[in-house]
Amino acid sequence: MEWSEVVYHLVDPSPWPILGLLRALAITVGGVMHMHSFMRGSTLLNLGLIFILYTMFLQWHDVIRESTLEGHHIKIIQFKLQYGFIPFIISEVMSPFIFFWAFFHSPLVPAVEIGGLWPPKGIGVLNPWKIPSPNTLIPLSFGATLTWAHHAILVGKERQEVYALVVTVSLALVLTGFQGMEYSQEPFAVSDGIHGPTSFLA
Repeated sequence: MEWSEVVYHLVDPSPWPILGLLRALAITVGGVMHMHSFMRGSTLLNLGLIFILYTMFLQWHDVIRESTLEGHHIKIIQFKLQYGFIPFIISEVMSPFIFFWAFFHSPLVPAVEIGGLWPPKGIGVLNPWKIPSPNTLIPLSFGATLTWAHHAILVGKERQEVYALVVTVSLALVLTGFQGMEYSQEPFAVSDGIHGPTSFLA
């Protein structure tokens, strides 16, 4: 079959994107209400999370049905889906860049609104050579353990693959513990001017 003869599959009308959007809005509003101690904020946040997970399950169910039972995902459609995933990966790469840019821009050019100082007056900072150092090194070591696991998969060494994945998950748990310690010891809160939110977000 030539490219010009390919019949493209058009997805059926689906309620899941708009319902997912509304449920994401509920999560956002509920999260903000919860952070500002409004009544029913945590209820709205939890309901939004439950319903968006349910929406994701239903949408994935429809996609799997289209590709397997209905056979709509032929090679050209799979090719287009793979290339459509590239903008998502790019956005995932750019998001941390934006957060770190916001964090590093403020010390380089402190605004008049924060007194022209960085960190702003009255806000203490952690020693970067204590907890923040392992919190930087541990995620970098994920690359090594995942490469080990990938190599073990390619050469068919299942035991090494399991070991590598166990080490990766263990490092993730250690990182989570260190991150919790860092957050609990921060001498500032998320609501402390521009330093708090950009630090926690980055």
